[in-house]
Amino acid sequence: MSSELALPDEPGEVAPAAPPAEMTSELILWAQEARQAAGIATSLAKTSFVPASLRGKPEDITAAILAGAELGMRPMATLRSMDVIQGTPALRAHAMRGLVQSRGHEVELVDSSAEHCVMRGRRAGSETWQTVTWTIERAAQMKLTEKPEWKKQPQTMLVARATGEICRLIASDVLHAMPYAAEELDPGPGGRPVTTTVAEPVTVDEITGQAPEDGAR
Repeated sequence: MSSELALPDEPGEVAPAAPPAEMTSELILWAQEARQAAGIATSLAKTSFVPASLRGKPEDITAAILAGAELGMRPMATLRSMDVIQGTPALRAHAMRGLVQSRGHEVELVDSSAEHCVMRGRRAGSETWQTVTWTIERAAQMKLTEKPEWKKQPQTMLVARATGEICRLIASDVLHAMPYAAEELDPGPGGRPVTTTVAEPVTVDEITGQAPEDGAR
């Protein structure tokens, strides 16, 4: 019997390592979820259940559903909570706040007017509150007040900016790859205006998929 060792065909050639079985299983599961999301997206693309920025775009709806799933959100709650602006998925401010609160963190509106907004928040289990302030002067310095939505509803836009900032400050880990509120992104020339008010904002219960407690509204 030969005592020589078998050598690779080429010097230094190393066979690629097979991916871990756990990773392969996760990819297969994700691919299955993507196919299911695509089917849902095709059915909903032309309905009024999706926001204007997603209507008629099944591919974007699929991406939104998958992104929402990674945040722990149910599909219909996602579609009422998210816009895709210039190719970037973003949560609306009220949904970002609800998502952070659903993880046990606290976010409170302290004071709000057309001139300023003060919000505070703290992580679950913490005794320390963090506070952020947005003023119309601060917005003007960033040339935000020149945009149509700021001219129409400055108070709402100040709240949205303060919401995005306090949520990132206390719970950036909850937001993962979507750290910006939709109201913070520019739809660009010819883009659809960002919707800052909705008839029925998504609730914490919808985000978590839990039924509200008796008597809760």
